[in-house]
Amino acid sequence: MIRLGVNVDHVATIRQARGGIEPDPVTAAALSELGGADGITIHLREDRRHIQDRDVRLLRETVQTRLNLEMACEQSIIDIANEVKPEQVTLVPERREEITTEGGLNVLAEASKVEDAVRQLHDAGLPVSLFIDSTPEQIKAAADTGADFIELHTGVYAEARDGAQLQCFEELKKGALTANELGLGVNAGHGLNYVNTGLVCTLPHLDELNIGHSIVSRAVFVGLERAVREMKDLMGQG
Repeated sequence: MIRLGVNVDHVATIRQARGGIEPDPVTAAALSELGGADGITIHLREDRRHIQDRDVRLLRETVQTRLNLEMACEQSIIDIANEVKPEQVTLVPERREEITTEGGLNVLAEASKVEDAVRQLHDAGLPVSLFIDSTPEQIKAAADTGADFIELHTGVYAEARDGAQLQCFEELKKGALTANELGLGVNAGHGLNYVNTGLVCTLPHLDELNIGHSIVSRAVFVGLERAVREMKDLMGQG
């Protein structure tokens, strides 16, 4: 069964818009787990635009499933991960001017930096996933760093339509097969919603999907527990 990691960053985004204390992503994580989430995903950015250090530490204490910490290859954040010890760390690219993560980590261009981050995290006993585009070159480079998983960037697939989307899916499928051949676990995420997730669930060797924005958006109308449950049901059908 494919696991669902619910990303609660956007709950923190709403909180930070007013600089107050609500809505609390820690509460959102608990409700997501009640709805059937298999894990909670958060991205601790250098600029702290949504998730805060306080959130990371409280979620480490309260999450009952598994905590996946997304982060850039920056020493200050690596140090926090090594201290907090989530069940998994996912290394992602990060630019201050972007609204959300815009593409996969360029492992080819930053091989030594990524490899050093993977080594430090492994030394702390933390499994590492790399959020990358589904090209053979990036997947091979990810394997060379010693990472345990890749997370296939599904954003281009999610934005495509009709035949173009099917072509993007085929590229994701090739990527998943290549990763498996190289001994990497396969996760996927970015831009997935209640319309386009079903097909992604048919990817070979897929372990986990990480989905945030569409679930939080759906929760505005039906509540978070139900929104998570509906996504889990959809994934089962896929």
